Amino acid sequence: MRMERTLITDLPNHIEHSVKIAGWINTRRDQGKMVFFDIRDASGTVQGVVLPKSAAFEAAKEIRSEFVVSIEGVVNKRPENNINHNVQNGDIELEIQAIQILSIAIDLPFEREAEVNLDTYLDHLPYTLRKGKAQEIFKLQATIIEAFRGSLRNQRFIEFQAPELVGTDAEGGAAAFEVKYYYDKKAYLATSPQFYKQIMVGVFERAFTTTKAFRGEKHSTTRHMSEYATLDFEMGFIEDHRDVMATLETCIRHVIAEVTKKHTDTFKLLGAELPLLPESIPIFKLQEVQEILETKLGMKALGEPDLEPEHERQICQWAKKEYNSDFVFVTHYPVSKRPFYVFEDEQNPGFTKSFDLLFRGLEITTGGQRIHDYDVLVDKIVKKGLVPENFSFYLQAFKAGMPPHGGCATGLERITARMLNLPNIKEVTLFPRDLNRIDILLSDTDDEDKNN
Repeated sequence: MRMERTLITDLPNHIEHSVKIAGWINTRRDQGKMVFFDIRDASGTVQGVVLPKSAAFEAAKEIRSEFVVSIEGVVNKRPENNINHNVQNGDIELEIQAIQILSIAIDLPFEREAEVNLDTYLDHLPYTLRKGKAQEIFKLQATIIEAFRGSLRNQRFIEFQAPELVGTDAEGGAAAFEVKYYYDKKAYLATSPQFYKQIMVGVFERAFTTTKAFRGEKHSTTRHMSEYATLDFEMGFIEDHRDVMATLETCIRHVIAEVTKKHTDTFKLLGAELPLLPESIPIFKLQEVQEILETKLGMKALGEPDLEPEHERQICQWAKKEYNSDFVFVTHYPVSKRPFYVFEDEQNPGFTKSFDLLFRGLEITTGGQRIHDYDVLVDKIVKKGLVPENFSFYLQAFKAGMPPHGGCATGLERITARMLNLPNIKEVTLFPRDLNRIDILLSDTDDEDKNN
């Protein structure tokens, strides 16, 4: 009779019983005539031992790290003096009676858990993503996405799938990647799902999407990527941008609650502190932030159209001291610094009903109220030096009538990096695409082409 596979996390429920597990070999240790293996699957790890007279002893001789195996054995309690309370399944051991090698591992560049520099880590991602640290980062990231979705569904939002091939650039000037399309036409990789979110307000009233965005600016920084994941929502029948901020804050609170509940061990592993979130996130206009930077922190900032990265870091440090908050809302950016569809504040001409959410010194979210009047929107397109006909598909929604609405976009990699206090968003990007890398190193490819 065939034995069903047991997940490693469930082994404590099978003390003194025979089980079958399958997974990878983490490590091998030879002690005298016994062979010890640490075995992992998606659910966790366990120590197994092959005794000298075991039928599995011959097969065990050739097994090394990262071999994929199927193992049968008996789950035993460890003696009291051998219990390790600091690891999963530290109070049990699998006495291995049979091993089947499912796949061998060859040409491993270094030990799986070895500390390597970021470039080496990225060069070997199919292997280095198996590191315990990497697994924990991306499990946490999955929880962020799940919590974002859950919070918005609880707030009556409906999810839709935004296209990643588009006919024009939503930002009206952002560097977009051009794609050859049918009939000698040009298409672009989407720089944002913005137009489609707004269209969906006319369909669902409240809509969200988790999708990819692509930016062709030639950045080489710790905070920019050519491809990134964006968590977007748009909502109708708002009073102004503050309704969007309130919805986002509800979402952020739920994300932090879920991450805290499920990933406390990840924060400990990476030496990161849990985020500080007061009863309400502090809100300042851009000019107010600049005054604080000048008068309290001694930085030149007044009159600038935006915040520099160091400004963002300093205002967040100040807010942490003054408000016990790792988050800060900054509102009212100049019309000149925002896309054409952002609503201008009637009470503060020249400034928009827009906001950024800063988290531990980094802007993670941009949002605001959108223009919902067709004629005003067309006028703004023209004033930005753009051609309304290029946006005709999008503008249909406004001809048909649109309610006052707004929304925002949160960078998944940015919020993950700041959540875990990691300095470079490449560390929290599964397969980074940037100025120098798209799996392969572009500079190496260019050199090879020149030599051919």
